[in-house]
Amino acid sequence: MSIRFEVTARDGAARRGRLVTAHDDIETPVFMPCGTAGTVKAMTPEGVAATGARVVLGNTYHLMLRPGAERIATLGGLHRFMNWPHSILTDSGGFQVMSLAARRTIAERGVTFRSHLDGSLHELTPERSVAIQQLLGSDITMALDECTPFPSPYEAVESSMELTSRWAERSRRAFADRPGHGIFGIVQGGVHPDLRRRSAERMIDIGFDGYAVGGLAIGEGQATMFTVLDATVPLLPEDRPRYLMGVGKPADLVGAVLRGIDMFDCVLPTRSGRTAQAFTRRGTVNLRNARHADDPAPLDPDCGCPACTGYSRAYLHHLSRAGEILGSMLLTTHNLQYYADLMVEMRAAIERGTLAAFGAAFAEAA
Repeated sequence: MSIRFEVTARDGAARRGRLVTAHDDIETPVFMPCGTAGTVKAMTPEGVAATGARVVLGNTYHLMLRPGAERIATLGGLHRFMNWPHSILTDSGGFQVMSLAARRTIAERGVTFRSHLDGSLHELTPERSVAIQQLLGSDITMALDECTPFPSPYEAVESSMELTSRWAERSRRAFADRPGHGIFGIVQGGVHPDLRRRSAERMIDIGFDGYAVGGLAIGEGQATMFTVLDATVPLLPEDRPRYLMGVGKPADLVGAVLRGIDMFDCVLPTRSGRTAQAFTRRGTVNLRNARHADDPAPLDPDCGCPACTGYSRAYLHHLSRAGEILGSMLLTTHNLQYYADLMVEMRAAIERGTLAAFGAAFAEAA
């Protein structure tokens, strides 16, 4: 038996569910903090877990280069290596296929690229990507895909989507089924509903434990992203988790949950925490602004994180202006707590059947 997923409540298109892996039970909708290089930046594993997170995301490309998947496997796998006893989802390296375009060559077999670290030559095929993720011990493996830049000509998006479909078949064949572990396919197709439909049909035919929607939040704008989700999400199986990759801002998450998405990841809350930007229930706050220098109030009086219960805005402003590491740690903790709390609130709203009202109130407050 692989991973298990059950929907426990519905509210319109939105779903409340539970995803069971080898390492934990994950309540959905869920936001997954990004632990790119085997760590959530500026956080301890214990601190990440204290926010309520039970699954983090690791990066196949970066861990392959440093310290190496084989080394991590020898040391007991990624869970033990990073001291994270809960679930791990690893991406396939597909995003780096796009973001490192100047360093790579794409062919039917896979991607050949030069390391951004030392210029060494590497090949990433669907089979190698899956093998790396299995060496890491990932609970959820992602099939290798090509994420098409936006904007791109229709013909280029179509060709990329077809390549992703062929790579998905090879990824699925390479994946070794085992209890508590699963593999997700990735629906591509840019902003074109017909290509998204064809991609979804191919992924469903192949048969995955979950389905991701990739290739969004790369410049198309929120309205277009929601339009793509409106066309794509209803095509996906009701009994499998749905994962929107690389998204996003709080309002993006609320809108996507309303459309039936169950899982998210994004570097935004951690990256923002390191640049003095905090997400609060009263809007986004830039702690570098001078108006916070003499403010004794907490960052968010409704938040129970250490930054909000133990420190003033004035102190957080001081830390950010002084470049102190503690500022990054506290604001990252706060942002991850905010995202986790947002998910808790949406799960409760789905159970009550009030998510539409929650979404409207959230948009008005923003």
